[in-house]
Amino acid sequence: MSQALLHSPAARTQLSATSRFRLVRAQSQALCAPLLPEDTVVQPMLDVSPPKWHLAHTTWFWETFLLREYAPGYQVFHPDYTYLFNSYYNSLGSRVNRADRGTLSRPALAEVLQYRAHVDAAMVELLGSAAELPAAFFELLELGLQHEQQHQELLATDIKYILSTSPLAPAYLPENLDPLRTEWAAGKELPGPDEPAEPATWLPVPKGIYQIGFQETGFCFDNELAAHEVLLAPFELQNRLVTNGEFLAFMAAGGYQDFRYWMGEGWDLAQTQAWTAPLYWVQRADGWYRFTHHGLRPVELAAPVTHLSFYEADAYAHWAGARLPTEAEWEAAARYFGTDSLPGTWLESNLFDPQPLARGADPTICHQLLGDCWEWTYSAYHAYPGFARAAGALGEYNGKFMVNQLVLRGGSCATPESHIRVSYRNFFHADKRWQFTGLRLAR
Repeated sequence: MSQALLHSPAARTQLSATSRFRLVRAQSQALCAPLLPEDTVVQPMLDVSPPKWHLAHTTWFWETFLLREYAPGYQVFHPDYTYLFNSYYNSLGSRVNRADRGTLSRPALAEVLQYRAHVDAAMVELLGSAAELPAAFFELLELGLQHEQQHQELLATDIKYILSTSPLAPAYLPENLDPLRTEWAAGKELPGPDEPAEPATWLPVPKGIYQIGFQETGFCFDNELAAHEVLLAPFELQNRLVTNGEFLAFMAAGGYQDFRYWMGEGWDLAQTQAWTAPLYWVQRADGWYRFTHHGLRPVELAAPVTHLSFYEADAYAHWAGARLPTEAEWEAAARYFGTDSLPGTWLESNLFDPQPLARGADPTICHQLLGDCWEWTYSAYHAYPGFARAAGALGEYNGKFMVNQLVLRGGSCATPESHIRVSYRNFFHADKRWQFTGLRLAR
């Protein structure tokens, strides 16, 4: 069965549980296939985990929450892996400090792959007795698949950061993007690298009472519950993401040197860290370049700007005479305008970069809502009305992080396509830049 089928809109109904499990697990290892073993151990900053650790941690999840509970007679692969590869579950005991994951030279990558094979075989055997398993098992199975997809996005972004720290600036994938882009564009005319995007338009959203939160069927994370009504004043949203060319104008106007556009905390951080451009941008004699999964490439003017902190996104919005939308506005607009016919850039494209909006795109349609890059909102990450943490270890999955972070919406070019939905709530601290984070203007 093709990997692409996993990510089609009806994937969860088309595939058996065993097929989905196999495909998700294979995707994680495929992401690491271009790496050298040495690449998989590196942890250049706290937010980045070594790829080897991601491969082991996602395996620990299946062993800990499903196999130990539901597979009679299951033998753990190694008794110390519970300590080595727990992430943040305090209820499951002590663990390696997050900052020390890069010190784990042992177990070797080959042994981690053996661990994955051991757990995969046990899971496939367990799934063979699906008729005898309770509903609670299948709820955990779905959570495990979604959890591994989250780590696939982290793998893509962590690999990029790891390789960017090398003086050799190695390309993760071949530098020739043309075949991949041609396949993704499927006949659409894309602007050239030096061509600006067509001007953005403002799309009105009428005032009213809107319902946000998960309203569909199937899986969602607990932080998307429960659906509730919000009262919104009339507002306008731009029909596309802010582009590199537009952000270059902010830079040329002295945006990084003018405190008037910045939050005080963001201004102090930008000065301390000497920010003059988005993360991964490099200035050369012939212009600006960006480090990408495909090597160092010239900045494309029409492509969405990405790898921005909240502070940079907010400063740009102020400079542009606009603001960032709240998460309620973003979701209400996404439901109001619709997203089904607006394909974005996803992990499966292997482009690992948000792509320009095609020439001639309808200016009355809200484009790029799903995929391409996560959109910062001006909303704190907090619980929806009626939210309650689940009992046990899985109650630590989302609830305990609901403080001092901001919500992002829409997914990115590193998100698996079947993983995202309109109600999905991502969240990061305001200073984070290593994810594919960008912005859309509101007013």
